[in-house]
Amino acid sequence: MRDRSATPPPTTGRRRARRLGAYLGVASLAAAAVVADAGFSSVRTHAQPAAAARGPVGWEIYRDLGALARLRGDERSVQSSSYDRTGGNNDGFNGTYSCQRINDRGCVIAEHRGAGEITSIWSTREPWGDVTATGNIVVELDGRIVLDAPLIDVVDGRLGAPFVWPLVANADDAAGGVSIKVPMPFRRSMRVTVEHNPYFHHVDYRVFPNADGVRTFNPHETATDVIDRLRRFGVADPKPAVSGATSTRRDFDLPLGASVTVAELTGPRQISQLRMRLPQVVPSPQVVDDGYAYGQAGGSAFTMRVDPNNEGIRLIRRLDAQIADQVADVFVDGHPVGQWRSGPARPGEWGVEIIEVPAELTAGKSEVQITNRFVSSSLHVNEFRYDVHSRVDGEWVRTDVLDLGPDHPGEQSAHGYRVDNPVFARSKLIARYPHDPGQVAASDELLSTARIRITFDGQTTVDAPIGEFFGTGLGEHDVRSLMSSVDPGLDGWYTAWWPMPFAQHAVIEVVNGGGVPITGATAEVTSAPAEIGDDVGLFHATHRRGVTVQGQDWNFLDTGGAGTFYGVTHSMRGLIPPGAATLRDDEEHSVETYAANQRNYLEGDERFYVDGAAEPAWHGTGTEDFYESGWYFREGTTFSMPLHGNPSHEVSVDGCQYDCTGAYRILINDAVPFRTGLRAGIEHGPANDEPGDYSSTAYWYGARAGARPSVGLPQPPAEQPPRDLPEAPPVVPSRPPSEPETPETSTPETTGQDDGDTPPDVQQVVADVIRLHENRR
Repeated sequence: MRDRSATPPPTTGRRRARRLGAYLGVASLAAAAVVADAGFSSVRTHAQPAAAARGPVGWEIYRDLGALARLRGDERSVQSSSYDRTGGNNDGFNGTYSCQRINDRGCVIAEHRGAGEITSIWSTREPWGDVTATGNIVVELDGRIVLDAPLIDVVDGRLGAPFVWPLVANADDAAGGVSIKVPMPFRRSMRVTVEHNPYFHHVDYRVFPNADGVRTFNPHETATDVIDRLRRFGVADPKPAVSGATSTRRDFDLPLGASVTVAELTGPRQISQLRMRLPQVVPSPQVVDDGYAYGQAGGSAFTMRVDPNNEGIRLIRRLDAQIADQVADVFVDGHPVGQWRSGPARPGEWGVEIIEVPAELTAGKSEVQITNRFVSSSLHVNEFRYDVHSRVDGEWVRTDVLDLGPDHPGEQSAHGYRVDNPVFARSKLIARYPHDPGQVAASDELLSTARIRITFDGQTTVDAPIGEFFGTGLGEHDVRSLMSSVDPGLDGWYTAWWPMPFAQHAVIEVVNGGGVPITGATAEVTSAPAEIGDDVGLFHATHRRGVTVQGQDWNFLDTGGAGTFYGVTHSMRGLIPPGAATLRDDEEHSVETYAANQRNYLEGDERFYVDGAAEPAWHGTGTEDFYESGWYFREGTTFSMPLHGNPSHEVSVDGCQYDCTGAYRILINDAVPFRTGLRAGIEHGPANDEPGDYSSTAYWYGARAGARPSVGLPQPPAEQPPRDLPEAPPVVPSRPPSEPETPETSTPETTGQDDGDTPPDVQQVVADVIRLHENRR
């Protein structure tokens, strides 16, 4: 979002400058056509077999994640949002562009005639994402109302399955944004209406060329199997089990400049899991978390998943160590297993305690009940997070996580958490683990310069830093997403579950291009036989890093050909110095008397251009909005959800010079298919005007060389809304996109990005950018 009003001091937050106007002004209800449905009329279509029409529909996309590699044919992904049609930053502050039109139910925020599927609904508003004032949300599919309830009740999970966490998230679950990820297919039409102007929103949906095989969403289908699978995010492979799977493991050391082949496989096969363990890496020491404490006669209880084949489990507790002498009895399924004993006070530190539970209490079970009871303390017994590791075949693996606190209501409810005699509910505590700074710096260096490189059938399609490939580009931060995991704890693994098919040959390498030798590492690759048809693409992880360029989007992916874009891990290192005045000759969105907003880079909107279209199929409302959060991730609150998260925020610590943010967005049912090319990017600042050192790793599948996938060219523009809906007036076009970059000839000096290692002089470029920003006064 780009706020053209006076920029507030950093402590007042991103959108607060518009708060008074948003509440007191009468929002304009100007209609706005869905820009994503435009831009395809100049491309002729080719007749294609019915099998190429689309990917899986409805709940099937979640039930068969092993099929992500199959190209999605002639379907399209489009977005309706409240972005400012004039190119300014009024992306919802006054609600000017939030309603396509007004009907008897309220504000229409999305509608379409033809077959398709609603994939994601996101919104936020003052205060801090509380959408109570939005009123009811009404979803009409094929002329029938399938959802009509207060939006706040929907995202709080009060309607019950399938509208429960994590298919819905409220502003506490997702740090300032609310979302609905329930896939809702339709055959003829859809309309989404809210009772009152929602201010900020986006609705993502798929458009199908026909309704063959599409069944209209049934709100009474609870999809409990999907919910259970999603609730295991970050601790278990979400794909169905396959027969014939085998694993290849290699332990290795890797000196500087060397590479090692950790697995070489012969196809046709599909890799289902790739994991690594790097014992020399220490976690990033600063962690933001929330939690609870209980007093005398109090305690807590909850359930945790374990592996039925376990040989015992390990229960791990995170606590605020500034409270001395915390003692509590611990029970598993009613049996005493030990005591928590925190020891002397350690102000400003996180503490970790571990209790090992013998197999006679846990073997054969898939979940256990944990109970804690207060014994004594200098003040109280507190708890911020629990991890459970199961010992399987002699190794520890993470099998469940319970992150506690007022910002995790969905996760707590899913684990049946309760606390007795609570004495506080702390919403945000910033503390550190006592790691050696030199080890932290060396760990960050290793994760950003050592790379995973994979070659499938002669094509090198994966070449990305280890950290960002697994979801953490700013050091070893805890990551739990549906398709990858980083466990920074004891014996923790980095794991990726993306299906990676190949027809003939695959080579998986680790390349050490940095300044830290790798010692004692382990890599493991699990694969199984698979059928590889022409419509199966190769998995890609495309990495870029460089200094952002004034006036140009940061491109996650700029590629030709056919494929499907499934998301990104994004590491943003803002280069806005503290205390610098922000008035510029060419920009009106700042005021000289205000100190710089060091998170102003988050004002950038995502923009996805599909198959050479002049207008974006997706045009969002802000960077944290793309990651389906809000309000600068609630001013720095980290969170993890299956399909979106903000696992890291660093401010002038641990290698971050100013303000740094790590985020991910996994697009499963709302993936973006393309036939002739995709340019998917995001702005850096209100008008692509804030300096940053950015990196990103995009996850996607592309057609194999020599294969002849039955993928059609883009379809003509989507049908107009149903006849009973008046056509929306034209929209003022957004600023024209910058010219596409040409990776084959461009250099980091001209594009600010590259597909390989960071340029040797990047630090000098960063220093020049900072100096330029400081001189803009």
